[in-house]
Amino acid sequence: MNTPGAAAATIRARAWGAWLAVCVIWGTTYLCIKVALETIPPFLMGGLRYVIAGFLLAAALRARGHKLPGRSTWGALAIVSFFMLGLGNGGVVWAEQSVPSGLTAVLIGTSPFWMVGVDALLRQRQRTHARQWLGLAIGFVGIVMLVWPEITAGGEPGRNFGWGVFAVQLACAGWAVGSAYTKRRVLPGDILGSAALQMIFGGIIMLIAGTALGEWPHLSFTGKTTAAFVYLTLAGSLVAFACFSYALKHLDVAVVSLYTYVNPVIAVALGTLLLGEPFNTRMLVAAGVIVVGMVTVGKRGG
Repeated sequence: MNTPGAAAATIRARAWGAWLAVCVIWGTTYLCIKVALETIPPFLMGGLRYVIAGFLLAAALRARGHKLPGRSTWGALAIVSFFMLGLGNGGVVWAEQSVPSGLTAVLIGTSPFWMVGVDALLRQRQRTHARQWLGLAIGFVGIVMLVWPEITAGGEPGRNFGWGVFAVQLACAGWAVGSAYTKRRVLPGDILGSAALQMIFGGIIMLIAGTALGEWPHLSFTGKTTAAFVYLTLAGSLVAFACFSYALKHLDVAVVSLYTYVNPVIAVALGTLLLGEPFNTRMLVAAGVIVVGMVTVGKRGG
């Protein structure tokens, strides 16, 4: 006989399992995005993968007799999709045109800063403490150490890199706002149905952006980019986004955001080993400074 305590423990264990899947899968997607960008424009890549993944998940749910969330929830889901996928994923794929995949993952490691900041703004009667401001300052120093040589490089590459870094931070901000909004306003009982609609709406938003930017004439597929796209669609979108939604419902936002500590390790290792991307001592030290800042921001006072 299942007791309420046993049921809660099972749900929490599943939530942690979902979180671990997010850590591993999204750690590998940075490499796949870099590969797919060889022939697939950024917003069409994101739009197509999420629309396909969303419809696949919706079809599977319908085949099992599950109804999707009602139209009354579509507005809120579309808002979340704009921030988490339109800005969040869109900023990442656009940035990887000029920023190495491993370095992109390290920069995404600033997401807890944005999540803490957004959470503090949304919580009533709760101020941001001096310790958190200190952590934000430390983290900012780490980011400057990480990207300064490339940003100050002369010519077009340096400018493109700078815009790429900006796009990553815009992605972090969008993901933080979307996560906070999801936690407070969206999450219905049907987590998978909600995830399916969010992917569909987010994919449509990115397809609109890709169309407006004239990306369709540049779309083509090779064997390598097709394999990367399929992995991004099935594992990176269908599986990982559903796992993220489940973890976000049953775990604290700050805890879920810690996946950004694991992703850079996987992404940097894969980028260095398979793509020959640079990762030197300066980058390692800067990443350490960013981690110190994140820990300082997230540490609870006594």
